Amino acid sequence: MLLYLHIPFCHRVCPYCSFYKHTPGDTPIGEFIDALLAEARHRIADLPEKPRTLYLGGGTPSMLSPTHLRKLFGGLAELLDLSSLDEVTLEANPATFDVAKARIFRELGVTRISLGIQSFAPHVLKTLGREHDPAQAAEAVHTLRDAEMPVVNIDLMFSIPGLSLDDWRATLQSAIDLRPDHISAYNLTYEEDTAFFDGLRRGDLDADEDRDASQFLLAHELLTAAGFEHYETSNYARPDHRSSHNRGYWRGEDYLGLGPSAVSTVGNIRVKNIPDTAGYVRMVNSLGHATVESEALDAEQRRLERLALMLRTDEGIPLSLADPAAIQGLLDHHLAEIRGENLVLTLAGSPLVDPIAAELA
Repeated sequence: MLLYLHIPFCHRVCPYCSFYKHTPGDTPIGEFIDALLAEARHRIADLPEKPRTLYLGGGTPSMLSPTHLRKLFGGLAELLDLSSLDEVTLEANPATFDVAKARIFRELGVTRISLGIQSFAPHVLKTLGREHDPAQAAEAVHTLRDAEMPVVNIDLMFSIPGLSLDDWRATLQSAIDLRPDHISAYNLTYEEDTAFFDGLRRGDLDADEDRDASQFLLAHELLTAAGFEHYETSNYARPDHRSSHNRGYWRGEDYLGLGPSAVSTVGNIRVKNIPDTAGYVRMVNSLGHATVESEALDAEQRRLERLALMLRTDEGIPLSLADPAAIQGLLDHHLAEIRGENLVLTLAGSPLVDPIAAELA
């Protein structure tokens, strides 16, 4: 069982991000924390098993004040033994913490920081609407090391308009030089209800499959040469530093999501919370939960989801999940290979994981 907490607050809304988020606005953060803990008390009690990982995402969890962080983690510690969890991850923006706050993260039980750097190229950071500059990004990694954070992940993005192959090479090298434990390298996707999607539709921005492929392959080349294991389409880890929470998600483990817009899947039931922070607080205060959507997943839906997620990993999928004729087509085109009882994508197939999953389905 995995536990996810959605913290929707951001100082600035990035134009590419499709997750539910907003500036603090009219909802007092203290009231939100109270509601989040009330939902946690209500829903964790009903779980068939205790969570083994905790992930705080957003939004920007690291922008919470020390007071709010202590209140949140103190409340969680009454429900869970945080020290016994496999992993406690907190997403962070380089512009939102200093060494004192980083030490608070560690004091509260955070074992892994996922640092949203995205790029070390100033013009790309401007395109992405990020608040930090390359120097702040590098300093944030050093700050986390000074605070003795056990695991530091750097999030990067590629195939961004204006990002040349040389820019991407320099960003990758800058990240490698900081010696993080994990690097996530995501291909920019244009999601509805974002400024970037509107720009693509107008023709101001562009998508380019050849650019996607060349920058994906460059990341694989440089990161694996630097000693990182490529264990999922977008994720690279030093030995023994793969994300336990994310691996559980890709393997199809049950997960409980708390907070506005959060999704949960427990057994064959999937529920979604209201994507409105003020509405979330009102619902939790009156009902103990904020669920607005619920569905029962059938065996075929679970098979398709398992196929799509596991195909992204270096473990691949059991051969029994896919049609033999479709599997043979991938083998013939050298897009996949058979390892034991599993089908695993090759380097040529990995950047095509989404269309391949659709074909296998």
